[in-house]
Amino acid sequence: MANAASGMAVNDECKLKFLELKSKRNYRFITYKIEDQQVMLDKIGGPDETYEDFTNSLPADECRYAVFDFDFTTDENCQKSKIFFIAWSPDTSKVRMKMVYASSKDRFKRELDGIQVELQATDPSEMSFDIIKSRAI
Repeated sequence: MANAASGMAVNDECKLKFLELKSKRNYRFITYKIEDQQVMLDKIGGPDETYEDFTNSLPADECRYAVFDFDFTTDENCQKSKIFFIAWSPDTSKVRMKMVYASSKDRFKRELDGIQVELQATDPSEMSFDIIKSRAI
């Protein structure tokens, strides 16, 4: 089902895998790419993968959407989890690609019910572990 504003469809598998991450917690992260006018699954990280594994899975010169399930402990020693939506748009990616990802982001994010924190990054330093941690608490 394409959106008139962005002309972008969202593959059902994208929503299904996100629901599994949210409810069953059987993935640490999911990355998505836009291909042939629709958002598709790109990579899926298992529950044992780390934040470093996730950042290493993002291409250096292509845009991606990503969802990361971040587990942390609060100052009160409580185990918590937040689901991050990350719009990865590196400076080295093509201008057209950046425009397509930017114009489709809000609609795609609406398809993923349960996003708690959103982050936009153009460089790995903008999504360092410390930044993720500070945004989660």
